[in-house]
Amino acid sequence: MSERRLRRSPDRKMIAGVIGGLSEYFDRDPALLRVLFVFISIFSAAFPGIIVYVIMWALIPMRTAGEA
Repeated sequence: MSERRLRRSPDRKMIAGVIGGLSEYFDRDPALLRVLFVFISIFSAAFPGIIVYVIMWALIPMRTAGEA
């Protein structure tokens, strides 16, 4: 059994690969997760989306070519 790790995606990235990595980790469509993230960020005053995105960008490592 392979161990699944959360990594930023170099293949599915638009800005930094954070949402692309989440889409690979949860096996979901990246466009759907991007729309959901933007929707939650805009319409929820308690959810500072840009700050969360930057923190995830800093904490989640980029997937390298050798990783599946």
